[in-house]
Amino acid sequence: MSQPSRLEIAVRRTRPDEEEPDRLPLRWATIARLLSFTEAHRGQRNALLWLCAFRAMALPLLAWIVGHIIKGPITAGDGVGTVEWLLLFLGAVIVADIALYWRIRLAHQIGEAVLRDLRDKLMKHLLTQPLSFFHGRRHGSLISRMISDIEAMRNGIQNNFFITVVSIGQMTCAAGLMLWVNPQLFLVLLAIVPGLLLIHGFFRGKILQASRIQQESFSRVTSALAETVQGIRVTQGFAREDTNAGIFSRLVHTLAGNVVKTASLSALYLPLLELNSQGFLAALVGVGGWAALSGSGTGLGDLLTFFFLADLFFSPITIIGTQLSEATLAMAGAERYFRLLDTAPAWSDAPAAKECPPLKGKVEFQEVTFSYLPGQRVLHGVSFTAQPGQVIALVGHTGSGKSTIIGLLAKFQLPDAGAIRLDDVDLTDIQQISLRRQTGFVFQQNFLFAGTIAENVKSARPDASEEEVRQAFRDLDCLDLIEALPQGIHTQCSEKGRGLSLGQQQLVAFARALLANPRILVLDEATSAVDTLTESRLQLALARLMQGRTSFVVAHRLSTIRKADQVLVMDQGRIIERGTHDELVALNGAYASLHRDFLSSTN
Repeated sequence: MSQPSRLEIAVRRTRPDEEEPDRLPLRWATIARLLSFTEAHRGQRNALLWLCAFRAMALPLLAWIVGHIIKGPITAGDGVGTVEWLLLFLGAVIVADIALYWRIRLAHQIGEAVLRDLRDKLMKHLLTQPLSFFHGRRHGSLISRMISDIEAMRNGIQNNFFITVVSIGQMTCAAGLMLWVNPQLFLVLLAIVPGLLLIHGFFRGKILQASRIQQESFSRVTSALAETVQGIRVTQGFAREDTNAGIFSRLVHTLAGNVVKTASLSALYLPLLELNSQGFLAALVGVGGWAALSGSGTGLGDLLTFFFLADLFFSPITIIGTQLSEATLAMAGAERYFRLLDTAPAWSDAPAAKECPPLKGKVEFQEVTFSYLPGQRVLHGVSFTAQPGQVIALVGHTGSGKSTIIGLLAKFQLPDAGAIRLDDVDLTDIQQISLRRQTGFVFQQNFLFAGTIAENVKSARPDASEEEVRQAFRDLDCLDLIEALPQGIHTQCSEKGRGLSLGQQQLVAFARALLANPRILVLDEATSAVDTLTESRLQLALARLMQGRTSFVVAHRLSTIRKADQVLVMDQGRIIERGTHDELVALNGAYASLHRDFLSSTN
């Protein structure tokens, strides 16, 4: 038997957001919490509950009316009475059908309203999470929570809950009428109930467990699909199409097997319930027929009424069984959804944090240490001061801590120790959202949203006009490059900027940062994807962009750091050299070595 590849093991590995016990009972606390989302729509919900109660009583009462007509006016040969009761029956049928229409309509309205509320609440919660939260989770799994799990929860409220309420109410009303019509025959029903409870208790746990495993398999398929689509360039670049297709095929086959297993349990569960109901009817014919023939007080009219009511008592059992099978999916989805919703952010703004005041641009790091994982520091006592309007260049080998400093400055993370101050105000006392309104970013890999170039640029300032967008490109001396595209600034780009070259994507990111008019500017390998000719056109524009703004530049290219006011040389999370370009070259240390390597690579 072939061993699974490393990629397949990675797809199957359990992540924090996918942990799921093999067996859990239905939790009333989870059901109550899910139903609490209907509180915002209490008017519709209460009306729907009344309609459910009416519908539950309507069908047994209609069956009783039919039985009463047969054993009353029809048996007595009363034609007028028969017509009167038939008119009453038809009126009751019309009212019951109208109630059914409004029950279905309100159930769908409430289901969709709850679905909207669940997704809105989860999205707002996800947006409060720090970057480390998303780095530790599969994007496909988060999408599964947002789409399939919430859809299952909607179905749980819209169908499973209210249909079960109607079914249980119908069984209760039918049983009550049977007890009132003939207590002796009702004892036959009581003899069947223990068997129903045993079957239900045996299958409930098995179906629940199978449904959980099925949902887990679906989540793995979703994650594998998302990773394959996102990494299609790597897949095709290393000719891994067949390998990835095989991994996906195995995951799909596993999912199909789990679905069949769940369906098999349901297929066995429902016929056993049906067998009990048929057994009851056989017993009813035997006991009721013997009582009617022996003249012990049970008439054929009572027996017929009992048959009608028995059908209304047992038919909901299969419906409840089906709803239970579907409800286990809703419960599994609800537990996963609430686990994600209850995941508190690793950190958040201090309660006393305030709006960021208009910044002048002074930035100060004081003995800052930081670690992504406990005990594995990536910054060790970093200290420096950037005066307003200065350009600070961060250089060093990959993994030296340059981007970590940028992340701390933007408050994407909080330092383990030390302090970061902006205009002498501690960063912990500033709300992160208001800070980022005065900070502009251009990263090495910039994310562009699906839409036009203009819409992407205006994401920094939604109220900006198209002329302001053009002016941003004009200030960058690259408007001609954008206008040369088929539709200029209205050119469509798909998710992640597909449809534009890497250089064009960077130009859009530059214009977005310029339009935001930030006080602090961060350029993280910002020109690495731009060819030398385009970069040369950007230099003057970048100088204007950085003028009067405190700018942090992370770059390997000498041209972007030569004019920096201060160059910080990083190595293994420490600043090992600092000074201007000329000072550090004259020092003949680590920076001079990097400088020589750069010159040799360009020659």
